[in-house]
Amino acid sequence: MSQAARETRPTDTRRTATPPPIHHSPPYGLALIAGLAVFLLYAITLAPSTAFWDASEYIATARILGIPHPPGNPLFVLMAGAWERILAPTGLSTAVRVNLFSALMTAAASVCWFLVVHRILAFFTGNEMVRRLGAAAAVLLSATAFTVWNHSNVNEKVYTISLFTIALLSWLAFLWRDHIEEHRVGEQKGWHDDNLLILMVFVLALSVGNHLMAFLAAPALVLFIALVKPQVFLNWRIYAWGAVFAVIGLTVHLYLPLRAGLNPIINEAAPTCASVSDALISIITFGGAGCEDLSASLAREQYAKPPVTERMAPIWAQIANYFQYFDWQWSRSVQGASGYYAAGRVPFTVLFFVLGVYGAWRHWLRDRISFVYIATLFATLSLGLVFYLNFRYGYNQVGALGLPFDSAEVRERDYFFIVSFSMWGLWAGIGLTALWLRAQESLRNRPRAVLSTSPILVLALIPLVLNWPYASRAGDYSARDWAHNLLQSVEPYGVLYTNGDNDTFPLWYLQEVEGIRRDVTVIVWSYLNTPWYAKQIRDLTQPCERPEQWREDPTRIICQRSFEADRAPDFYAGLATPPTRSILPLPDAQIDAATMGAVQLPQDVVFEARGVQTVIPAGTVLAPADQFILLTIREAWGDRPIYFAGTTNTHRKLGLDRFVARQGVAYKLIDPAEAAGLVQMPQNLPISPVFGAYLDVERTEQLLHNVFVHRDLIDRSHWPDDATRGIPTYYGYAHYSLAQARSMQGDEAAADRNIGIADRWMMLSER
Repeated sequence: MSQAARETRPTDTRRTATPPPIHHSPPYGLALIAGLAVFLLYAITLAPSTAFWDASEYIATARILGIPHPPGNPLFVLMAGAWERILAPTGLSTAVRVNLFSALMTAAASVCWFLVVHRILAFFTGNEMVRRLGAAAAVLLSATAFTVWNHSNVNEKVYTISLFTIALLSWLAFLWRDHIEEHRVGEQKGWHDDNLLILMVFVLALSVGNHLMAFLAAPALVLFIALVKPQVFLNWRIYAWGAVFAVIGLTVHLYLPLRAGLNPIINEAAPTCASVSDALISIITFGGAGCEDLSASLAREQYAKPPVTERMAPIWAQIANYFQYFDWQWSRSVQGASGYYAAGRVPFTVLFFVLGVYGAWRHWLRDRISFVYIATLFATLSLGLVFYLNFRYGYNQVGALGLPFDSAEVRERDYFFIVSFSMWGLWAGIGLTALWLRAQESLRNRPRAVLSTSPILVLALIPLVLNWPYASRAGDYSARDWAHNLLQSVEPYGVLYTNGDNDTFPLWYLQEVEGIRRDVTVIVWSYLNTPWYAKQIRDLTQPCERPEQWREDPTRIICQRSFEADRAPDFYAGLATPPTRSILPLPDAQIDAATMGAVQLPQDVVFEARGVQTVIPAGTVLAPADQFILLTIREAWGDRPIYFAGTTNTHRKLGLDRFVARQGVAYKLIDPAEAAGLVQMPQNLPISPVFGAYLDVERTEQLLHNVFVHRDLIDRSHWPDDATRGIPTYYGYAHYSLAQARSMQGDEAAADRNIGIADRWMMLSER
């Protein structure tokens, strides 16, 4: 039989395969084409703007070279920031550029995965066409798994870089193994074969500057090296050069103290250091010693996670939550009545579970060394992560189990397992290819058996079709427009207290990227419990020493930023009086003292400011943030307006709910003596808490019908994220409030119109 015939003959997958040729030629060109196809898919379904959760924070920090929440992710900021500037000549918006960066990372991971699967399939068959199509099918399944896709067409998190890093490390490991095998046959010696190991050490260390997830590839890599060439561990040069390049990789963290020292507008945890040497100690020990602020940031101290031995939920529930996310990966748009369980998804979940198991089994039979690597990596990034991350019950899991909502995570955490879902797609693709080979073997005596059995690969298209409606973010401006509408509800130079991610980060994006309403001081209640944030707010609201001083570097905290009339509704033009003082007139020492801990009131306390008088009852625990809010009201109210986002209950906790007036989707603190022209809302209805004590009818009417932007959102077929279903309701509550006021005024036609609109918003939140 000729060599050509041997190359095209299908291999019987039931027998042990002949080892593949040592001189393997990777199909880099085809891998690049596969990556380009994945990139194109993500570009077609790309978010045109920002998104909820962390997307806005990361897009904004990439744009202004800021510092996101701990541990600060310096590698992401530098890479995404560089990419954003490279694409600047294209004229694309900053949000699109950074979203494309996420698409690029997963597409690059797909290039590496293509090469990895193609190499694994060399142990299955000598037919190059089968190996290439099998690798393509595996990459398609990997790239269209719901979580992978949904986090690759918007830059919500840093995990697509981690995915690329792990895929790159995997290919480098496979390449190193091939080099070792080539030199064994040629009887060549020398430690230069292991240069790739030094590169892998560098990539691992550098990846820590993005997120610790990529470093979880280390156990699998060590095991792989031990199986291929255990004598490597006796080579002192590996340790010496590995240490050098590990330190070089880790120094990317120096960005944090260097940039923090310049006071960027977004400077979370303010990880400053007195010296570079202190910073290096913090970096090398990863928060164990050195500079206090940087160490605290790297160790993520502000989140105070318990040890893994203290489970936040039973381990069985955490594992069940992982399998819930696994169930989403292959047919997310197939929904049940609740959107949580869906019997219609079961056949597809079972199909791809079985394909993955079959692919893993055939992988084990064909090449146990690479199987052990992939299996160890998958186990670490799936059940290993479940144990280590120690999450609460899943966001929707508590409803299914009948548990209180406060025992759940604030959102679904499927993105932490993005690499495991990507890898399962690879195994499912290998399983599909193995089935194809068996089908070819059963028809081996017929002409064109390879082509006649190839339709089995159509199964790889199922996730593409059934995930598209939920994974696609095309045309989704909901987060960007929510930020616009909340900011425009606030008068010039207003202080706006917010609750957390979704009523804060999109506002940061709009201010720092699009330059809209930078005069508004957005204050996250929980952050105000930290001294670094209180000091930043103090400095950000300090009047400028000279006109427009803040424009000298808009990315840094310099002084109060000015109101720009062309970026606000016309009716605000006459209200733009610059404030005369900071909202927190305290020195550093007093702020440090105030944030030492909460205070429980031993007796009732009467709080007074202007026309507001309220009693805070004995036993109330006032967090540092609460104390700062009360101080701000006493010191700054009147110099500038004070608002609470419609998403927060802070004003109710402090007994201020009787002194707020709804304006759009925000509540303005008012002096009841100055409430002329406002409608006092009824407080005896079930929906009264969302009305506010008063309603500025004229302002709210203008905002809702002339200023707010929400495009076709109200007519969308579904709301894709359960944890943000509250967003449409805030629009609904605003219209219900206006309807109530119009009804009280005798305008039933206007009331009915607003009730109709409100009902549509509420229905969207349930779809």
